[in-house]
Amino acid sequence: MMFIDAFMQNNRLDHVTQVMGYHPTYLDIFLRTQHFILRGDGPLPYDYRHFIAIMAAGRHQCSYLINLQKQEFSLQGGDDAWLKGLAHIPQKLKDLYEINKILAHRPWLINKTHIQKLTKGADSWSLAEVVHAIVLLAHFHSLSSFVFACGVNEEIDHRFDPKPGSSPKHNCSEDRIIPEVGVETLMERMKSLSERSEEFSEAEWAKRFEKVESQSAELPPAEGSVPAVQPSIEQFVEDPSFIYEDFARRGETSDIPTFRVQDYSWDDHGYSLVNRLYNDVGNLLDDKFKTAYNLTYYTMGGRKDVDTSRFRRAIWNYIQCMFGIRHDDYDYGEVNQLLERSLKSFIKSACCFPERVTKADYDRVLREFKHSEKVHVNVMILEARMQAELLYALRAVMRYMT
Repeated sequence: MMFIDAFMQNNRLDHVTQVMGYHPTYLDIFLRTQHFILRGDGPLPYDYRHFIAIMAAGRHQCSYLINLQKQEFSLQGGDDAWLKGLAHIPQKLKDLYEINKILAHRPWLINKTHIQKLTKGADSWSLAEVVHAIVLLAHFHSLSSFVFACGVNEEIDHRFDPKPGSSPKHNCSEDRIIPEVGVETLMERMKSLSERSEEFSEAEWAKRFEKVESQSAELPPAEGSVPAVQPSIEQFVEDPSFIYEDFARRGETSDIPTFRVQDYSWDDHGYSLVNRLYNDVGNLLDDKFKTAYNLTYYTMGGRKDVDTSRFRRAIWNYIQCMFGIRHDDYDYGEVNQLLERSLKSFIKSACCFPERVTKADYDRVLREFKHSEKVHVNVMILEARMQAELLYALRAVMRYMT
């Protein structure tokens, strides 16, 4: 029934919907949220919404999403001249590009000055419009991660081999088979962690976070430096050399402290602010985050009746750790116990350099897991990343307002 609804909404059953169909509960809230931010009540006109989606997907060269949104833009009566590229769009939309770029790659750099710039001058944005735009940007940046991480590419039957004349990409791991800890061992580790009752000082908690953060910085993100932009979408991309940099090795931005969730959290701050400025979207986003985080069928590989909560929490918190976000009540030592180096590499690439991830990388990781379980990991990549972007952006909005 959900596939029928999706088809009725979009006149097609796109590949993302089919892949998410492994998890109907999640797919339902995902589709409702996406429909609301693109077509529901909100301050931004429909052509702006779809063009913002194109701008967001452009940061990760996600031609799959760009092409879908170009069609939607035209269906909504958008000005075809805009599709010639960023040089042809209204100044108001051009002004959003800086926030688009920062949120996509280094969200910790966003501050109240960026919000202030948008809300002043001749082509100014209302705060409600800014928040709607931020939600759209974060949604399509994160959805780009999901698209690449699952190997979804174009709506034609797409083979996952390199283009003629190009060398294959090996991003997340090497060609040789990497020995992975099996599901049995992982279950034993989760069991022993649940039975442990160590107490740590606050300094020890912080040290464990910093260790995981610096280890993530040591993972090779991918081969090569800045990927060349595909000619078919380069008109939607500015400054392609601005890419993710490890938060733990941030050099000139070392004055930026770790983002502590106890100081600004989604539950206590972000949710109510976004709901206040953009009616009802907070409820949908909250439902979507919780569904992704709590989703379980109590299985792991072929095993049943497994409590997967520690594994899920390790993935979620590891993703946010790469964006400098620390959950004070979490023992980051568990990340190293439960997440293999190959899985951490895959997660990092999918979050920070999704355009470099190939279907081969998806196949190579978590080999004992079912496809539905691997898709679930990618759902968490989407949602934990989106929440991280929103936390930084909404904190900047709050600071601007106060």
